[in-house]
Amino acid sequence: MNLDLDKINKELQDKSPSEIISWAISLAKNALITTNFRPYEVAILNAVTEVDKNIKVIWCDTGYNTVQTYKHAEEIIQKLNLNIQLYTPKQTVAHRNVVLGVPSIDDAKHALFTEQVKLEPFARAMKEHQPDFWFTNLRKGQTAFRNSIDIVSISKDGILKVSPFYHWSDEQLDAYLKEKNLPNEFTYFDPTKVESNRECGLHI
Repeated sequence: MNLDLDKINKELQDKSPSEIISWAISLAKNALITTNFRPYEVAILNAVTEVDKNIKVIWCDTGYNTVQTYKHAEEIIQKLNLNIQLYTPKQTVAHRNVVLGVPSIDDAKHALFTEQVKLEPFARAMKEHQPDFWFTNLRKGQTAFRNSIDIVSISKDGILKVSPFYHWSDEQLDAYLKEKNLPNEFTYFDPTKVESNRECGLHI
C-alpha cells in the first residue's frame, strides 16, 4: 500500500482514537493488535474492539509476567471477549532457567534471551497471520525511538503500525479508563527490557 505518511499523520493528529482506528480498519485487509497486558494496554484493546469486536489479538506471553499481570489479562480477556491468539516461547521457563536463566541487560546472553522469549514468538505470529495493519499502544514520551515515530509508521517488515493513543498522556488515559469503567494494573515486569526507557526489539 502506497501511503504518504506525513500527510496521513497531519490529517490524523486531531482525530480521536476511535476515528483513527476506524480509518485504519476501513483500509485494512488483515488487521491485528498485539498486547502484553502492560499498564494502560486495556485502553487500546477496548478502543479497537469497539470498532472491530472480532479482530485478532496477538499475545506473546514471555512466561515471566507477574501474577498480577496474568490475573489482569484474564479479567480483560473475559470483560472484552478478546479473540486471543496466544504465542509462547518454544522452551519452557523451567528449562530455560536451567540452561540460561534470566541474564542481566549487561550480559552478552541477554540478546539470546530476548530472541527466545519475545522476538521469535512475535516473528512466528506475524509470519502466520501476515497482517497489513498492526495496532499498538506506543506513545510519545515512552522512549527516544518512540518519540521519533508518529500515529502511523511502518514496521521494519513493511507493516503499517497504528498507535491511536500516540499523543495521549497518562492523565488522559486515566480519564478514558474511568469513563469506560476499565481496570488497570501497574505491577508489570518485562525481563527483556528491565528499564522502562529501553526498547526490546519489536519496534525498531
